[in-house]
Amino acid sequence: MKAFARVMALILAVSFAGAVRAQPPAAAAPNWVEGRNYVLVARPQATNLPRGKVLVTEVFSYGCPACNQFRPYMQKLVKSLPPNAVVDYVPASFNPSEDWPMFQLAYVTAQNLGIADRTHEAMYDAVWTTGELATTDAGANTLKSHMPSIEDAARFYQKQTGVPAAKFLETSKSFGVDTAVRHDEDLMKAYAIDRTPTVIVNGKYRVTVQEAGGPTQMLDLVSFLVHKESQ
Repeated sequence: MKAFARVMALILAVSFAGAVRAQPPAAAAPNWVEGRNYVLVARPQATNLPRGKVLVTEVFSYGCPACNQFRPYMQKLVKSLPPNAVVDYVPASFNPSEDWPMFQLAYVTAQNLGIADRTHEAMYDAVWTTGELATTDAGANTLKSHMPSIEDAARFYQKQTGVPAAKFLETSKSFGVDTAVRHDEDLMKAYAIDRTPTVIVNGKYRVTVQEAGGPTQMLDLVSFLVHKESQ
């Protein structure tokens, strides 16, 4: 009986060891390195949010093809962030050849009118899907000789929201919009933005797709930094 028990114990031990070896190893958590995967900006900016809230800012342009490709990842990020995270958007203007200053003005005007959030995805579609506000000629992959104007954008917003184009244009020339555009330009200088899309976490950490290692890794890194700032 003792011999039989020893044999059974040996069989069970071998079986257990085999089962342990058969299990896949746990995925190692990424070892994010400041200065390589993300940057602590030289001039951190106050977010003016209540204590405990963390601001996540995407710097983008509707005229940026990389931003358009990043859209599903940004949508996924927004849905996955914890309740204390607040998402906002800053439109870039540093590529005038692709009409970015006009798209910046259009977004800030829409913000001022309170319609930016519900037209954000539609604006991307107008540039890259329907072509209503396209900056390139279909099929030729070349920039248009006549880029979409703020008047074109105003008509688009009217169709989307009912805000009269005349009111949109009047608002685009207002002091409030001009001040907001200047503020966004100051933010981009403070954050040393040189590409889009770029994500800023809590006014202090700059993250790009390239430095993170890819769009999926970028989402993980942003989530890591949000958690870091939430502690």
